[in-house]
Amino acid sequence: MRGGSNNYIPGAPILQRIGGGGFTMTGTVRRAGDGAALPNQRIQIWAHTTEGHERDPASHGATLTDANGRFTMDMPQIVPAFGQPHGHLAYDSGDFQTVFLRPVMRSADATGLHADFVLVPA
Repeated sequence: MRGGSNNYIPGAPILQRIGGGGFTMTGTVRRAGDGAALPNQRIQIWAHTTEGHERDPASHGATLTDANGRFTMDMPQIVPAFGQPHGHLAYDSGDFQTVFLRPVMRSADATGLHADFVLVPA
């Protein structure tokens, strides 16, 4: 689901994990047109979790995609905010157009969430 930039903090640090862990955000990043995997792309992740609100800087972090365009971030359990448990993700590195995603979890009990980016050159 396409998302807004609410509570987005430019330049969130690249981290191994956000907070204590227990929940996993995963995804892929591909180029529009040919579907090529995009390595070393910066993806920012933030959410309302058991450890903090999505506006808290400590609830934000970024990760880089691997050689196959995949990313993973361990973080605290996402909890419902505004009625739905959801995460926020952004591609904002500059080589491609900025994209914000807001995937919604199927259940508040889920321990992971997956989001895929298809990027268009800037």
